[in-house]
Amino acid sequence: MHALRKSMVGIRMDEEIPLAILDTLRVTRDDFEAALSNVEPSAMREVLVEIPEVTWDDVGGLEDIKAELTEAVEWPLKYPEVFERLGTRPPSGILLFGPPGTGKTMLAKAVANESECNFISIKGPELLSKWVGESEKGIRDIFRKARQAAPSIIFFDEIDALLPRRGGSYEGSSHVTESVVSQILTELDGLEELNNVTILGATNRPDMLDDAMMRPGRFDRAVYVPPPPDKDSRKKIFAVYMGRDESVLAGDVNTGALVDATEGYVGADIEALIREAKLNAMREFITAMAKKNETERSDALANVRVTKKHFETAMKNVKATLDQEAIEKNERLAWGIIYHEEERSVLEKAGSTLTRAGFGHQDNAAVQEARKKLRSATFGKMKKNFSAIKEQTNALEQLLES
Repeated sequence: MHALRKSMVGIRMDEEIPLAILDTLRVTRDDFEAALSNVEPSAMREVLVEIPEVTWDDVGGLEDIKAELTEAVEWPLKYPEVFERLGTRPPSGILLFGPPGTGKTMLAKAVANESECNFISIKGPELLSKWVGESEKGIRDIFRKARQAAPSIIFFDEIDALLPRRGGSYEGSSHVTESVVSQILTELDGLEELNNVTILGATNRPDMLDDAMMRPGRFDRAVYVPPPPDKDSRKKIFAVYMGRDESVLAGDVNTGALVDATEGYVGADIEALIREAKLNAMREFITAMAKKNETERSDALANVRVTKKHFETAMKNVKATLDQEAIEKNERLAWGIIYHEEERSVLEKAGSTLTRAGFGHQDNAAVQEARKKLRSATFGKMKKNFSAIKEQTNALEQLLES
Protein backbone atom coordinates (compact mmCIF):
# COMPACT_ATOMS: atom_id res chain seq x y z
CA MET A 1 0.00 0.00 0.00
CA HIS A 2 2.88 2.38 0.75
CA ALA A 3 4.42 1.69 -2.68
CA LEU A 4 1.02 2.21 -4.31
CA ARG A 5 0.46 5.54 -2.58
CA LYS A 6 3.83 6.86 -3.81
CA SER A 7 3.14 5.85 -7.41
CA MET A 8 -0.42 7.17 -7.55
CA VAL A 9 0.43 10.77 -6.61
CA GLY A 10 -1.20 13.16 -9.15
CA ILE A 11 -3.24 10.42 -10.85
CA ARG A 12 -7.06 10.65 -11.02
CA MET A 13 -8.74 7.44 -9.98
CA ASP A 14 -11.70 8.01 -12.31
CA GLU A 15 -9.42 7.75 -15.37
CA GLU A 16 -7.53 4.79 -16.82
CA ILE A 17 -4.08 4.37 -15.22
CA PRO A 18 -1.23 4.51 -17.79
CA LEU A 19 0.52 1.19 -18.37
CA ALA A 20 3.93 2.86 -17.94
CA ILE A 21 3.09 3.68 -14.33
CA LEU A 22 1.85 0.14 -13.61
CA ASP A 23 5.11 -1.27 -14.99
CA THR A 24 7.15 0.85 -12.55
CA LEU A 25 5.35 -0.40 -9.45
CA ARG A 26 7.90 -2.05 -7.12
CA VAL A 27 7.87 -2.80 -3.39
CA THR A 28 11.22 -1.64 -1.97
CA ARG A 29 13.00 -1.94 1.35
CA ASP A 30 11.89 1.61 2.22
CA ASP A 31 8.27 0.53 1.82
CA PHE A 32 8.77 -2.33 4.29
CA GLU A 33 10.49 -0.01 6.77
CA ALA A 34 7.56 2.39 6.54
CA ALA A 35 5.19 -0.52 7.13
CA LEU A 36 7.14 -1.64 10.20
CA SER A 37 6.55 1.73 11.82
CA ASN A 38 2.77 1.39 11.34
CA VAL A 39 2.11 -2.29 12.10
CA GLU A 40 2.33 -3.34 15.74
CA PRO A 41 3.52 -6.94 16.32
CA SER A 42 0.52 -8.97 17.48
CA ALA A 43 2.75 -11.19 19.63
CA MET A 44 3.62 -8.19 21.79
CA ARG A 45 0.10 -6.89 22.39
CA GLU A 46 -0.18 -8.65 25.76
CA VAL A 47 3.28 -7.77 27.03
CA LEU A 48 4.28 -4.66 25.07
CA VAL A 49 5.62 -1.95 27.35
CA GLU A 50 5.78 1.58 26.06
CA ILE A 51 9.41 2.45 25.34
CA PRO A 52 10.61 4.47 28.37
CA GLU A 53 11.24 8.18 27.94
CA VAL A 54 14.48 8.01 29.95
CA THR A 55 17.59 8.81 27.85
CA TRP A 56 21.31 8.72 28.61
CA ASP A 57 21.09 12.47 29.37
CA ASP A 58 18.76 11.68 32.27
CA VAL A 59 21.34 9.39 33.91
CA GLY A 60 23.86 11.43 35.87
CA GLY A 61 27.44 10.14 35.78
CA LEU A 62 28.15 6.39 35.28
CA GLU A 63 29.89 7.11 31.97
CA ASP A 64 31.85 3.82 31.92
CA ILE A 65 28.68 1.79 32.52
CA LYS A 66 26.79 3.69 29.81
CA ALA A 67 29.58 2.91 27.34
CA GLU A 68 29.57 -0.78 28.30
CA LEU A 69 25.79 -1.08 27.89
CA THR A 70 25.96 0.75 24.56
CA GLU A 71 28.51 -1.78 23.29
CA ALA A 72 26.56 -4.77 24.57
CA VAL A 73 23.01 -3.78 23.57
CA GLU A 74 23.01 -1.00 20.97
CA TRP A 75 25.93 -2.04 18.77
CA PRO A 76 24.56 -5.51 17.87
CA LEU A 77 21.32 -3.88 16.70
CA LYS A 78 22.89 -0.97 14.83
CA TYR A 79 26.02 -2.66 13.42
CA PRO A 80 25.18 -6.35 12.89
CA GLU A 81 27.39 -6.51 9.78
CA VAL A 82 30.52 -5.92 11.91
CA PHE A 83 29.70 -8.86 14.18
CA GLU A 84 28.99 -11.01 11.13
CA ARG A 85 32.26 -9.98 9.46
CA LEU A 86 34.27 -10.90 12.57
CA GLY A 87 32.36 -14.13 13.10
CA THR A 88 31.31 -13.37 16.67
CA ARG A 89 28.09 -12.84 18.57
CA PRO A 90 27.12 -10.13 21.04
CA PRO A 91 26.57 -10.85 24.76
CA SER A 92 23.27 -12.62 25.31
CA GLY A 93 22.80 -11.39 28.86
CA ILE A 94 23.93 -8.45 31.01
CA LEU A 95 23.55 -8.38 34.79
CA LEU A 96 23.40 -4.99 36.52
CA PHE A 97 24.13 -5.32 40.23
CA GLY A 98 24.88 -2.96 43.07
CA PRO A 99 23.26 -1.43 46.18
CA PRO A 100 19.73 0.03 46.07
CA GLY A 101 19.36 3.54 44.67
CA THR A 102 22.39 3.55 42.37
CA GLY A 103 20.39 3.71 39.11
CA LYS A 104 20.19 0.11 37.81
CA THR A 105 16.56 0.30 36.68
CA MET A 106 17.08 3.76 35.19
CA LEU A 107 20.03 2.42 33.16
CA ALA A 108 17.82 -0.39 31.81
CA LYS A 109 15.14 2.15 30.80
CA ALA A 110 17.71 4.35 29.08
CA VAL A 111 19.26 1.52 27.09
CA ALA A 112 15.77 0.41 25.97
CA ASN A 113 15.04 3.93 24.77
CA GLU A 114 18.36 4.37 22.97
CA SER A 115 18.26 0.96 21.25
CA GLU A 116 14.70 1.58 19.95
CA CYS A 117 13.64 -2.05 20.24
CA ASN A 118 10.74 -3.84 21.92
CA PHE A 119 11.10 -3.80 25.70
CA ILE A 120 9.53 -6.45 27.95
CA SER A 121 9.80 -5.65 31.65
CA ILE A 122 9.36 -8.51 34.13
CA LYS A 123 9.33 -7.99 37.90
CA GLY A 124 11.00 -10.99 39.52
CA PRO A 125 8.25 -12.44 41.75
CA GLU A 126 5.32 -11.83 39.38
CA LEU A 127 6.01 -15.01 37.38
CA LEU A 128 5.91 -17.32 40.40
CA SER A 129 2.63 -19.23 40.68
CA LYS A 130 1.37 -21.80 43.18
CA TRP A 131 -0.06 -23.89 40.31
CA VAL A 132 2.24 -26.63 39.06
CA GLY A 133 3.83 -25.74 35.72
CA GLU A 134 2.34 -22.25 35.44
CA SER A 135 5.60 -20.44 36.32
CA GLU A 136 7.56 -22.40 33.71
CA LYS A 137 4.82 -21.78 31.13
CA GLY A 138 5.04 -18.03 31.82
CA ILE A 139 8.80 -18.10 31.17
CA ARG A 140 8.32 -20.01 27.89
CA ASP A 141 5.64 -17.56 26.72
CA ILE A 142 7.84 -14.52 27.43
CA PHE A 143 10.81 -15.91 25.51
CA ARG A 144 8.57 -17.07 22.64
CA LYS A 145 7.06 -13.60 22.28
CA ALA A 146 10.49 -11.98 22.53
CA ARG A 147 11.74 -14.19 19.66
CA GLN A 148 8.70 -13.36 17.55
CA ALA A 149 9.11 -9.62 18.16
CA ALA A 150 12.92 -9.47 17.84
CA PRO A 151 14.90 -7.29 18.18
CA SER A 152 13.78 -7.12 21.79
CA ILE A 153 15.04 -6.73 25.35
CA ILE A 154 13.73 -8.77 28.28
CA PHE A 155 14.37 -6.92 31.55
CA PHE A 156 14.16 -8.91 34.80
CA ASP A 157 13.97 -6.53 37.76
CA GLU A 158 14.84 -8.03 41.18
CA ILE A 159 16.08 -11.13 39.38
CA ASP A 160 17.36 -12.69 42.62
CA ALA A 161 13.73 -13.44 43.57
CA LEU A 162 13.29 -15.43 40.35
CA LEU A 163 16.66 -17.19 40.08
CA PRO A 164 17.88 -18.11 43.59
CA ARG A 165 20.48 -20.79 44.21
CA ARG A 166 19.16 -24.28 43.61
CA GLY A 167 19.31 -26.81 46.43
CA GLY A 168 18.13 -24.40 49.10
CA SER A 169 14.45 -25.41 49.13
CA TYR A 170 13.19 -26.88 52.37
CA GLU A 171 11.74 -30.36 52.54
CA GLY A 172 8.16 -30.56 51.32
CA SER A 173 8.28 -27.40 49.18
CA SER A 174 7.09 -27.46 45.58
CA HIS A 175 10.56 -26.51 44.23
CA VAL A 176 8.89 -23.90 42.01
CA THR A 177 11.93 -21.62 41.90
CA GLU A 178 14.25 -24.52 41.00
CA SER A 179 12.01 -25.39 38.06
CA VAL A 180 11.97 -21.73 36.99
CA VAL A 181 15.79 -21.55 37.13
CA SER A 182 16.06 -24.70 35.00
CA GLN A 183 13.53 -23.33 32.49
CA ILE A 184 15.36 -19.99 32.10
CA LEU A 185 18.72 -21.77 31.73
CA THR A 186 17.20 -23.84 28.94
CA GLU A 187 15.75 -20.77 27.21
CA LEU A 188 19.00 -18.83 27.44
CA ASP A 189 21.38 -21.52 26.28
CA GLY A 190 19.30 -24.40 24.91
CA LEU A 191 18.90 -25.88 21.45
CA GLU A 192 16.75 -22.98 20.27
CA GLU A 193 19.01 -19.96 19.89
CA LEU A 194 18.11 -16.43 20.96
CA ASN A 195 18.61 -14.19 17.93
CA ASN A 196 18.40 -10.44 18.49
CA VAL A 197 17.04 -10.97 22.01
CA THR A 198 19.03 -9.43 24.87
CA ILE A 199 18.48 -10.30 28.52
CA LEU A 200 18.96 -7.59 31.14
CA GLY A 201 18.85 -8.41 34.84
CA ALA A 202 19.05 -6.11 37.87
CA THR A 203 19.66 -7.11 41.48
CA ASN A 204 21.19 -5.86 44.70
CA ARG A 205 21.85 -9.42 45.92
CA PRO A 206 24.14 -11.10 43.35
CA ASP A 207 25.26 -13.59 45.99
CA MET A 208 21.77 -15.15 45.93
CA LEU A 209 21.78 -15.91 42.18
CA ASP A 210 22.29 -19.46 40.98
CA ASP A 211 25.93 -20.07 39.99
CA ALA A 212 24.94 -21.51 36.59
CA MET A 213 23.53 -18.13 35.54
CA MET A 214 26.93 -16.45 35.70
CA ARG A 215 28.80 -18.51 33.13
CA PRO A 216 29.38 -17.27 29.54
CA GLY A 217 26.39 -17.88 27.28
CA ARG A 218 23.92 -16.81 29.96
CA PHE A 219 24.91 -13.61 31.71
CA ASP A 220 28.07 -12.91 29.73
CA ARG A 221 28.67 -9.60 31.44
CA ALA A 222 28.22 -8.53 35.02
CA VAL A 223 28.25 -4.74 35.42
CA TYR A 224 28.68 -3.31 38.91
CA VAL A 225 26.89 0.01 39.50
CA PRO A 226 29.03 1.45 42.29
CA PRO A 227 28.05 3.69 45.18
CA PRO A 228 28.46 6.41 46.12
CA PRO A 229 28.92 8.65 43.06
CA ASP A 230 32.04 10.82 43.09
CA LYS A 231 31.93 14.61 43.10
CA ASP A 232 31.73 14.96 39.30
CA SER A 233 28.94 12.37 39.10
CA ARG A 234 26.98 14.06 41.90
CA LYS A 235 27.29 17.34 40.02
CA LYS A 236 25.79 15.71 36.92
CA ILE A 237 22.98 14.14 39.00
CA PHE A 238 22.10 17.57 40.43
CA ALA A 239 22.14 18.98 36.90
CA VAL A 240 19.71 16.27 35.75
CA TYR A 241 17.18 16.87 38.53
CA MET A 242 17.58 20.65 38.82
CA GLY A 243 18.51 21.63 35.26
CA ARG A 244 14.90 21.81 34.08
CA ASP A 245 13.88 23.82 37.15
CA GLU A 246 16.50 26.57 37.37
CA SER A 247 13.75 29.17 37.19
CA VAL A 248 12.35 28.00 40.55
CA LEU A 249 15.72 28.20 42.37
CA ALA A 250 16.44 31.26 44.45
CA GLY A 251 19.68 33.17 43.96
CA ASP A 252 21.14 31.95 47.27
CA VAL A 253 21.14 28.27 46.17
CA ASN A 254 24.73 27.20 45.50
CA THR A 255 24.81 23.88 43.61
CA GLY A 256 28.55 23.47 44.27
CA ALA A 257 27.97 23.66 48.02
CA LEU A 258 25.16 21.09 47.75
CA VAL A 259 27.47 18.74 45.82
CA ASP A 260 30.10 19.02 48.58
CA ALA A 261 27.49 18.49 51.32
CA THR A 262 26.10 15.29 49.78
CA GLU A 263 29.24 13.15 50.08
CA GLY A 264 28.06 9.52 50.34
CA TYR A 265 24.62 10.15 48.79
CA VAL A 266 23.54 7.83 45.96
CA GLY A 267 21.42 9.04 43.02
CA ALA A 268 18.11 8.16 44.70
CA ASP A 269 19.14 10.11 47.83
CA ILE A 270 19.92 13.23 45.78
CA GLU A 271 16.59 12.97 43.97
CA ALA A 272 14.82 12.63 47.34
CA LEU A 273 16.74 15.64 48.70
CA ILE A 274 15.66 17.89 45.80
CA ARG A 275 12.07 16.66 46.07
CA GLU A 276 12.02 17.34 49.83
CA ALA A 277 13.37 20.87 49.31
CA LYS A 278 10.60 21.55 46.79
CA LEU A 279 8.01 20.17 49.21
CA ASN A 280 9.32 22.57 51.88
CA ALA A 281 8.84 25.47 49.47
CA MET A 282 5.37 24.15 48.64
CA ARG A 283 4.35 23.95 52.33
CA GLU A 284 5.52 27.50 52.91
CA PHE A 285 3.60 28.81 49.88
CA ILE A 286 0.36 26.95 50.69
CA THR A 287 0.46 28.09 54.33
CA ALA A 288 0.99 31.70 53.30
CA MET A 289 -1.74 31.59 50.63
CA ALA A 290 -4.33 29.61 52.62
CA LYS A 291 -6.62 32.62 53.14
CA LYS A 292 -6.08 34.17 49.71
CA ASN A 293 -8.48 33.85 46.81
CA GLU A 294 -7.70 31.96 43.61
CA THR A 295 -6.64 35.06 41.65
CA GLU A 296 -4.18 36.11 44.35
CA ARG A 297 -2.74 32.58 44.52
CA SER A 298 -2.29 32.48 40.74
CA ASP A 299 -0.49 35.85 40.77
CA ALA A 300 1.79 34.75 43.63
CA LEU A 301 2.57 31.38 42.06
CA ALA A 302 5.10 32.89 39.63
CA ASN A 303 7.19 34.07 42.61
CA VAL A 304 7.57 30.66 44.31
CA ARG A 305 11.26 29.83 44.78
CA VAL A 306 13.25 27.00 46.39
CA THR A 307 15.75 28.70 48.70
CA LYS A 308 18.92 27.72 50.54
CA LYS A 309 16.89 27.41 53.74
CA HIS A 310 14.59 24.84 52.12
CA PHE A 311 17.60 22.73 51.14
CA GLU A 312 19.10 23.02 54.63
CA THR A 313 15.83 21.74 56.14
CA ALA A 314 15.71 18.92 53.59
CA MET A 315 19.29 17.87 54.47
CA LYS A 316 18.14 17.23 58.05
CA ASN A 317 15.37 14.90 56.85
CA VAL A 318 17.09 13.11 53.95
CA LYS A 319 20.22 11.23 54.95
CA ALA A 320 22.53 9.00 52.93
CA THR A 321 21.00 5.50 52.81
CA LEU A 322 24.38 3.74 52.67
CA ASP A 323 27.08 4.06 55.31
CA GLN A 324 30.73 3.16 54.74
CA GLU A 325 30.21 -0.36 56.10
CA ALA A 326 27.34 -1.06 53.66
CA ILE A 327 29.34 0.34 50.73
CA GLU A 328 32.33 -1.89 51.53
CA LYS A 329 30.10 -4.94 52.04
CA ASN A 330 28.51 -4.49 48.61
CA GLU A 331 31.86 -3.94 46.94
CA ARG A 332 33.27 -7.11 48.50
CA LEU A 333 30.37 -8.99 46.86
CA ALA A 334 31.37 -7.45 43.54
CA TRP A 335 35.00 -8.59 43.84
CA GLY A 336 34.05 -12.23 43.40
CA ILE A 337 32.19 -11.49 40.17
CA ILE A 338 34.24 -8.92 38.26
CA TYR A 339 37.87 -9.65 39.23
CA HIS A 340 40.01 -12.72 38.63
CA GLU A 341 41.68 -14.76 41.38
CA GLU A 342 44.99 -12.88 41.58
CA GLU A 343 43.26 -9.49 41.78
CA ARG A 344 40.83 -10.80 44.39
CA SER A 345 43.69 -12.03 46.56
CA VAL A 346 45.27 -8.55 46.48
CA LEU A 347 41.98 -6.95 47.49
CA GLU A 348 41.22 -9.53 50.20
CA LYS A 349 44.66 -9.04 51.73
CA ALA A 350 44.14 -5.28 51.71
CA GLY A 351 40.73 -5.73 53.35
CA SER A 352 42.06 -7.93 56.15
CA THR A 353 44.96 -5.50 56.77
CA LEU A 354 42.49 -2.62 57.03
CA THR A 355 40.49 -4.61 59.58
CA ARG A 356 43.62 -5.26 61.66
CA ALA A 357 44.56 -1.58 61.54
CA GLY A 358 41.12 -0.64 62.84
CA PHE A 359 41.67 -2.30 66.22
CA GLY A 360 43.97 -0.81 68.86
CA HIS A 361 45.72 1.72 66.63
CA GLN A 362 43.35 4.68 66.79
CA ASP A 363 45.99 6.89 68.46
CA ASN A 364 48.72 6.11 65.96
CA ALA A 365 48.63 8.93 63.38
CA ALA A 366 50.96 7.17 60.91
CA VAL A 367 48.85 3.99 60.94
CA GLN A 368 45.60 5.90 60.50
CA GLU A 369 47.01 7.96 57.61
CA ALA A 370 48.25 4.81 55.84
CA ARG A 371 44.91 3.12 56.55
CA LYS A 372 43.01 6.04 55.02
CA LYS A 373 45.10 5.90 51.82
CA LEU A 374 44.69 2.12 51.49
CA ARG A 375 40.93 2.30 52.09
CA SER A 376 40.59 4.97 49.37
CA ALA A 377 42.57 2.85 46.90
CA THR A 378 40.74 -0.41 47.77
CA PHE A 379 37.14 0.76 47.95
CA GLY A 380 35.09 3.17 45.82
CA LYS A 381 37.02 2.89 42.56
CA MET A 382 36.21 0.22 39.97
CA LYS A 383 39.37 0.93 37.96
CA LYS A 384 41.84 -0.05 40.64
CA ASN A 385 45.62 0.25 40.63
CA PHE A 386 46.49 -3.20 41.99
CA SER A 387 50.24 -2.57 42.18
CA ALA A 388 49.60 0.55 44.28
CA ILE A 389 47.19 -1.38 46.54
CA LYS A 390 49.81 -4.10 47.02
CA GLU A 391 52.50 -1.54 47.94
CA GLN A 392 50.21 0.33 50.34
CA THR A 393 49.13 -2.94 51.97
CA ASN A 394 52.77 -3.93 52.57
CA ALA A 395 53.55 -0.46 53.98
CA LEU A 396 50.62 -0.64 56.39
CA GLU A 397 51.59 -4.17 57.48
CA GLN A 398 55.12 -2.97 58.26
CA LEU A 399 53.70 -0.13 60.37
CA LEU A 400 51.48 -2.58 62.26
CA GLU A 401 54.39 -4.95 62.93
CA SER A 402 56.61 -2.13 64.21
